[in-house]
This record gives sequence, structure tokens and C-alpha cells, in this order.
Amino acid sequence: MPTHPLESLSAQEIQLAVKLLKMQAWFERSTRIISIMLHEPPKELVYAWTGPAMPDREAVAVLFNNATNTVSNAFLNLSLETLSSYISGPTGAQPTLSMDEQVECEQAVLASEEFRAALQRHYGITDTSLVMVDIWSAGNYGSKEDRSRRLARPLCFLRGDPTDNGYARPIEGIRPVVDLNTMQIIRIEEHGVWPLPPESGNYSASRVAEFRNDIKPLSIKQTDGPSYSLNGSQIAWQNWEFVIGFNAREGLTLHHLCYHDRGRKRPILYRASLTEMVVPYGDPRPTQVRKNAFDVGEYGMGMCANSLRVGCDCVGHISYLDAHLCDSRGGGLTIPNAICIHEEDYGILWKHTDRRYPDSPEVRRSRRLVISSISTVENYEYGFFWYLYQDGNIQFEIKLTGILSLGAVRDGENPPHGAMIAPLLYAPNHQHFFNVRLDFDLDGTNNTIQQVDIVADAVDETNAFENAFRAKAIDLTSESQAKSHINLETARTWKIINPDVKNKMGAPVGYKFFAGDNAFPLASSNAWWRKRAGFVNHHVWVTPYRDDEKYAAGDYPNQSGGGDGLTKWTRADRSIANTDVVFWYTFGHTHIPRPEDYPVMPTTYIGFLLKPNGFFDMNPANDVPPSERHHGDKDCRHCG
Repeated sequence: MPTHPLESLSAQEIQLAVKLLKMQAWFERSTRIISIMLHEPPKELVYAWTGPAMPDREAVAVLFNNATNTVSNAFLNLSLETLSSYISGPTGAQPTLSMDEQVECEQAVLASEEFRAALQRHYGITDTSLVMVDIWSAGNYGSKEDRSRRLARPLCFLRGDPTDNGYARPIEGIRPVVDLNTMQIIRIEEHGVWPLPPESGNYSASRVAEFRNDIKPLSIKQTDGPSYSLNGSQIAWQNWEFVIGFNAREGLTLHHLCYHDRGRKRPILYRASLTEMVVPYGDPRPTQVRKNAFDVGEYGMGMCANSLRVGCDCVGHISYLDAHLCDSRGGGLTIPNAICIHEEDYGILWKHTDRRYPDSPEVRRSRRLVISSISTVENYEYGFFWYLYQDGNIQFEIKLTGILSLGAVRDGENPPHGAMIAPLLYAPNHQHFFNVRLDFDLDGTNNTIQQVDIVADAVDETNAFENAFRAKAIDLTSESQAKSHINLETARTWKIINPDVKNKMGAPVGYKFFAGDNAFPLASSNAWWRKRAGFVNHHVWVTPYRDDEKYAAGDYPNQSGGGDGLTKWTRADRSIANTDVVFWYTFGHTHIPRPEDYPVMPTTYIGFLLKPNGFFDMNPANDVPPSERHHGDKDCRHCG
């Protein structure tokens, strides 16, 4: 039984939804179930809920009919075991690629006589048992084919043996195009012959010849157990309380995030999620020019989630949550240990030494709660980490690792749009853009977003030493006004306030948003991928809350013509002043590859930070107790 109205669907609830779907007259053998996830109850029901009785449990299913090339949505009341509504999707819309289609597509390519013939012409390969086929979304480049068929444009590689790193040997000149509705090869696009790179790029432990031998064990123990408590997917830690969610499209989500402050349960974030990401490549060569991936809307970040392992993905005293999904035929699909929960030491929380009493410093150790999930999208890995801190900070960090998407070159070539990383092997330049949706309910649902810039005072008689500067905050009142970028010159931040709730000093309570590393898109605004990824046009967007506005590139970015999602919604220029608002943040990483990124990439980190700013009356971590004495220290009551 669920313990909270926002808890994700259980395996039993998903199978009940499958049963209800298959009972419908319109459900055909050619219908695929793309996803089934919780249809979240209205906010007012969640805020009114005191338990234990639940609002009706509801599900929404995204369906796709291969025979008719049509998408639809079914809304199900699981408590009543009925179909609530059935809605046809837009004509020509393509939902996320299912895991089944990825497997079937690879099998179709390897079984194709046309593909086998091309392999033999190019490389003399007659045995396809070591050929690796990665499904890649086809995108939309304006053709009738892109608009009318469900397509994939796989990339192919050749392993040296069954456990070899196949990405080290791209089959550069052959590009199959697959109709996923029929699972047939439409054609093989041949761009020329490139030699296979000669070197293997193996990285697995069984292939490393010699390991460094100077690493001593580092042990993390919590002999009394963790400081958090877990009830289903509800978690309480220190003063934090929230619900951990997960679904096939977004993967890890956070819900109803509250802070207990001197007897008050204060809401901060109602829902936090990754809504979309796109990886555009910057190489115009015909074999590379179509490469871009919308990893949330085209593949489903939740469907690509890993089963995490103690001591590898997570260290210390670990709790795990499983993810319950289904395949496109309705079969149960559980990803064990999809979500990891643990605590980490994070250095100094705060410290001060009074020089008059140098032997009695006051210092506290910082501890943070980590909620994480990791997804593998073919060659790339993305780790999603939410951190909660004892001082009220909230941090989101994405960790990028995995294997570069590689291309082959001919002897003597040095591609200008990438980097050589091994003989006859190069990595194209590319970018990663992520969009996160933060539905704030700061001490209530009516909030206002402020843009805060640090500006220098005018040079006049009041600023004689020309050193004065101040924070200038403006209330954002409309969607068009809110569209903006980071600005290092003014140290720009954004502040979420509740104008109707005042702090001790009489100012509105608030949280501040601090951007981390970021980038601007380098492709032209007319580039085909940018038409579909309009969310990259601004780092910050603000919209009024709407339950059906969840994905920055729209519900169906796969093969879309563009112009959906944030681009479409904000044309209305709706009011966002003192209302239920959603803050959308787009952040990017520009990756110019280097040899050190091969054969597997060291992790790159990107994210943002939320800090209380007038939300509390004083440092909320002032009550964190001193650490216990360790290792024979004279007295650790005041020195951590």
C-alpha cells in the first residue's frame, strides 16, 4: 500500500493498469505501452491529506499503435478499476522509444541482407555476431519521411570479441535507416569507406594489465545506522521531509519537500524533476551531422536506469528503492536498487576560533543526505544526485561519464570539429543541455520570482571612494519578462519569495537560486535540433503552474517539428506575480573532447544550488551538535 498520495506506482498497480488497458476494445495487438506512471492528484488534495486514507490512485498511460502510427493517452482510476478517459494524441506525434524497440531494431539491422551486403563491401565482414548496433533517434530535418514514419538511424560498431569495447571501432560509412513500425530497413545510407581503427579501447577490470598498488582501504561506517527514516518512499532526515518519486520518462523526482522549523512544517518545493535534455553534436560531416539525442523525451531516463551496487555507485550505509515499470507489451519490469539513499560527510559546516581562546574553537561537521540514480543511454552515463544539507541548502548535480560517441577518420586526417584520441579514431565536439522544472510552494502556493543583479552605485558625492555596490531585485511579473540568461558581470541570481509571509526582519521569506557552470548553444537558431529544443534559448523561464505543462520540449519531442513546450506556452505571456509559479532552468556543458576522455570518461559535474535567503530567522544549522571525540583527541566537544 502507498504511504503518501505522491508515491510512485507499485508493481501491482502497474500490472492492474496493464490489465485495465488490455480490456479496452481499442487496445490492439499492435498497441505498445510506452509508459505507465502515477497521475498525480491535485495539489489541494495533497495539502489537505492527513492520512491514512488515500485519494483515489490514478495512472496515466502513453500508448502507441504501430499499425496506425498514432499516439494516445489513457487515464485510469486504479482504486475503482475503471478507465477515466482516452485521449488521442496529435497527428504524427511520436512518443518515447521503448526498450523493446531498441532491442528489436538491433535485431532487424543485423538480420538485414542489405546491411550484411554493405558490411561485406566495405570491410569484408560476413559474420555479424560481433557487430554492435546502437539505436539513435532519427530527429526531424523537414522531410515527409521524418513527419510520417516512426524512424531510427542506428550507429554501428565492431567488437573484437564478445566483451570488447565496440565503440573503439565505429563502422563510419554505413548508416541504416529503420522503420520502427514495421521493423524493416528502409535503406542503407553509404557515405564511403573508412578503415577500422586498429587499437582496442578496453577499460574493464579484466582488461587492465596493471593496477596502481598504493591505495589503502577507506572505510565508511555507521555502526548505529543512518540518521534518516524511510517509510515506503517517504523519507525524513534531520529537519527535512519529502517523497522520492520515479517514472519511466523523467527518472528520479522529488515531491512535497518540507522543512520542520521550530514546530512548523514549511513547504519549499512541491515537485522537482529533470524535464528534458539534448545532446547536439557539432560536426557537419555527413556521417555525423544528424547526431543529436533528446535523452528524456526520446529514450526515457527512467527506462535507462541502472541497478546500483554498494561500494561502487554508493558507499556507506545504503538504502535502496526499486523502480517499477513495464515493457511495451505490458510485462512487468522492475529495476532493483534504481535509487540510492545515503549520508555523506561534507567537511566543515561552520567554524569560528576566538583568538583570545585559541584552544577552544567552535566547529561543526557538515553532513548531507544523498538521493541518486544513474542512467545509461547507450554510450553515455548520467548520474542524478540531489543533496540536502543541514543548513537548508538544496543542491542538484548531474555527473557525466561513460564513453564518447566516436567516429573513424582516414590516415592523415585531422577533423576540425573534434579531437583525435587514438589512431584513426576521433571524438566530435558536442554539448549537453539539461532542463529542470522546480515547482516552488514556498510557505504556500503563491510565490513571486525576483531577478537579482549586483550593480555598482553611481560615482557621486555619496560614493566618494567609488567602492559601493548593491543588490538590485526586480519582481518578475510576466512570462516574457522572466526569460533570461546567467550574467557573470552582475553575479545574477534569482530569488523565490512569498510576499505574504514575512520573516523576523519583516521581509518576505525567500530562497535563492545560484546557477553553476553553464553554456550557450553554439548551433544556429535555425538548426533543426534547436527548433525542437526551444528551451535552450534561455537559461531561465518562469510559468504559472499548470498540471499538464511538465516537459520543456513538449510531450512528444521525438521527431517533432519544434515549437512546443516552453516556447509555445510562454507566447501567452501569462502573469506570474504572486501566484503558483514554476521555475525552469536550462544548463549546459560544452564538451571539446581530449585524449584523457578515452577509453572511458572521468566524471564531469554540473548543476545548481538553492540557498535559504530570509527563509529562516538565523543560521538553521546552529543547533547541530559538536562531533564526538575520535582518535585520542583531547577534547572534541568544540573542535569537531
